[in-house]
Amino acid sequence: MAAGELVQQGGATAEELEPGVAITASGRRSAAKMYEPAAPSGPFSTTQLARIDEALTLASRESGLDFTVYVGELGEDSRAAAEKLHASIPNGNNAVLIAVSPGERVVEVVTGAEAFQRVPDRGAKLAVMSMVASFKEGDLIGGLVSGLRMLTDQAGPPPKH
Repeated sequence: MAAGELVQQGGATAEELEPGVAITASGRRSAAKMYEPAAPSGPFSTTQLARIDEALTLASRESGLDFTVYVGELGEDSRAAAEKLHASIPNGNNAVLIAVSPGERVVEVVTGAEAFQRVPDRGAKLAVMSMVASFKEGDLIGGLVSGLRMLTDQAGPPPKH
C-alpha cells in the first residue's frame, strides 16, 4: 500500500467549476442536476388523463357496463373502424365504445348486444349531441366526460339477477 496526497493534475479548481459541481474527497467530480419529469407523450396532460380515467371508472362502476374511449383517426369508414375497435374489447357484449376522431370531425358510439338493451340509439345520439357541442367549444375532455355521464345515466344501475 502506498500513502500520499491526492493531487489534481490538470483538473479544475473549485473556483473554475460551474454551479452544482464539486470535487469529492476521492477526487471525483460530483454534479447536481435539476430533475425534470418527462412530459406526457400524448395529446393530453396528466390532469386531463386523470379526468377521463375517473369518468370511465365511475361510469363502469355505476352502470356495470364496460366503457372505453378511443381518440384518434378512424379513416374513411369510421363506423367500420369503430366496430372493429369494439370487437377487440374483452366482454364486448357488455361494452360501450366512444370513438372520437377530432381531425375528421367524427364521433361514433358502439354498444355490445347487452349494452344496447340499456343504452339504445336515442340515448347514444343525445350523448353524441352533447359531446359535439363541447367539442365545438374546444373542450374535448369536457365533452368526453359529459358524454360518459349521459350514457351512464341512460344505462342506469346494473340489473339485479
